[in-house]
Amino acid sequence: MNQDSVWLGPMRGPVKKLAIGFTALALAVFAWLAINKIFTTDALGIHEMIRAEGGITAKLMLGSLTGAILFGSIYLSDTIGAIEDKPSGFFDYLSLVTSRIAMIAIVMIVLVMFYEVVSRYAFNKPTLWANELSLWIAAFVFLLAGQYAMQQRSHIRIYVIYDLMPRWMQKTSDVISVLLIWVFCFCLVWGGFNDAWTRMLRMETFGTAWDPPIPGTLKPAILFIIALVAVQALSNLIADWHKSPEHHSPADDIDEEEIAMLRKTLGEDK
Repeated sequence: MNQDSVWLGPMRGPVKKLAIGFTALALAVFAWLAINKIFTTDALGIHEMIRAEGGITAKLMLGSLTGAILFGSIYLSDTIGAIEDKPSGFFDYLSLVTSRIAMIAIVMIVLVMFYEVVSRYAFNKPTLWANELSLWIAAFVFLLAGQYAMQQRSHIRIYVIYDLMPRWMQKTSDVISVLLIWVFCFCLVWGGFNDAWTRMLRMETFGTAWDPPIPGTLKPAILFIIALVAVQALSNLIADWHKSPEHHSPADDIDEEEIAMLRKTLGEDK
């Protein structure tokens, strides 16, 4: 990772401290909950975390976890990977932050499933919530990954005809593509807003033993994030408008840096 600040500048240090602070608070609350779970019979569990009976403890846990993820994502978005495109559009920085949220969420899915496997096969105490929680998180990962892919120009594109066009025709094609994205976004939001709003207001649940509000959160998130994708597409169009024509070949998919690292790992480079 490139350690130079991408966009935070002097705020990089304070954001890092906030991320560490919220993470420490979340770990402390989690440790306290775990100890209570071991030594008391009325301790809060994951079932109460999404319900009113969780009280101030559940709010503190969820609030600290949210702060840790948010500020951690902001801090991580201040660096870019070797194969990542540098931000160039007005919306790129938000997309970088949401991409880091998705990356952290993947780690959370792994931890949840690891807990379930150990609980089920080592202690013969399977949970009622691990599968649904991982499904819930994965849905948001899928949505946010779409926004990140748009920012990185990583969606599947066929360049055979596009590369043969003069630059003015390429720009015309780009405008048409963005217009189609916006039309799709408008139709999706127009057709689904009332249903999503109703589900969100009543926090519609999943209808299972744990009963998380997956429909009540995911349906609005779909509309919201598809709108972010549309704005990101417009940001890409504006940022790329004055770029020189690009020509593509199969060699573009070859990551020379990754190949060099593999060779070094295998001992081919002496």
